[in-house]
Amino acid sequence: MSGGESSDLSARKNTDAEDDAFRVIEKPLFRHKSRAVTLAETPPPPKEEPVRRPAKVAQQLALAHHLQAAIDRGAIADRADVARKLGLTRARVTQLLDLLLLAPDLQAAVLAMEAVDGAEPMAERTLRAVAHAGTWAEQRTAWAAPTVIGF
Repeated sequence: MSGGESSDLSARKNTDAEDDAFRVIEKPLFRHKSRAVTLAETPPPPKEEPVRRPAKVAQQLALAHHLQAAIDRGAIADRADVARKLGLTRARVTQLLDLLLLAPDLQAAVLAMEAVDGAEPMAERTLRAVAHAGTWAEQRTAWAAPTVIGF
């Protein structure tokens, strides 16, 4: 047997051994992620839709509009009366009503905000800082700052 014949024979033996190691799978397989990625014949369960609700700052701004409308109608005498009826401090009522100082376009943006799966897009303290920035142009500049909001 020459050198060329032995290499052909060993090549045939390797391919025969490799054929035994492989299996043909005719069914579709799906990846399942847990601690390790596994393959299974059943598809993974569909992802749940994220839970969406109005953001807390949007709810507080809406409450501020409601309270101010009640004061303007005369249904409630003043901010101190609002505080007494709601069981809040006068300072807290002032904080809520200060949200009305925001520029109208910023108020619309805040009212459109949603909390997705419980993650609030903005803290009320941050929004109050924007409201106290000064003129509407200065508020828009503060709103656009990357530390304020990510969109």
